[in-house]
Amino acid sequence: MSWWTTVLGGAFGFILGGPLGAMLGVAFAGNLSKGKSNFGGFGQAHHLGDQQRVQAAFFSSLFSVMGYIAKVDGKVSKSEILLAQQVMQHMQLADDMQKVAKELFNQGKQDSFNLDEVLEQFRLESHRRTHLVRMFLEIQIQAAYADGVLDDKEHDALKYIAQKLHFSLHELENLIQQFAATSHHANKLTIDDAYVILGADKDLTDKELKRVYRRLLAQHHPDKLVAKGLPEEMMTIAKEKTQEIIQAYELIKKQRGMR
Repeated sequence: MSWWTTVLGGAFGFILGGPLGAMLGVAFAGNLSKGKSNFGGFGQAHHLGDQQRVQAAFFSSLFSVMGYIAKVDGKVSKSEILLAQQVMQHMQLADDMQKVAKELFNQGKQDSFNLDEVLEQFRLESHRRTHLVRMFLEIQIQAAYADGVLDDKEHDALKYIAQKLHFSLHELENLIQQFAATSHHANKLTIDDAYVILGADKDLTDKELKRVYRRLLAQHHPDKLVAKGLPEEMMTIAKEKTQEIIQAYELIKKQRGMR
């Protein structure tokens, strides 16, 4: 059962506490259809399972921080708002869930948004699971590129976020390059882009390349990510990332004449 189903079942008093719980409370109270959930239980001692708790933290952090990044260059462009909506639609969120996500996005744009507290709670709630943090940052990179350009303020914001989440800056730069490679090739993937997507050097042996490929697949395996706390609604994004990795590896295999 997902965290969202638990919430709709009336167990909202559970959830997280801290800044994430406060933001979710505002988002749910203002946007859920009347009668769909028992908000009288707001202070009751309901509890989520560990996986559901991580899912709730991921969801609330993702969209609020996405709003923060959209605002960091001083303005929120139409393309950034559109990108946020596309991510929500891409996840096939129900109408109520989209409304909550949009409210979280709007909260992230506010001057009062406390980025440090949100990131620290997300880091703790996710139990420092690197695979989850990586997926979180990959989606934020996509959001930062919404207007087609990663400007200096957005880049600095991503680095700051990565540092607060104890994520390697070197790996962050690799993720940024990988996203640029996938967005550049459109319908035609080049061999150079394929190596960038895998984060692999062209001098690697076939055996070494295969190890890199398998590690990347494991990091983005949808079922494994959901088991670690990725909201089930985001499996589509994880599956697409997996397909990009497979496509890049197959192109390199063909170019190298590998079996």
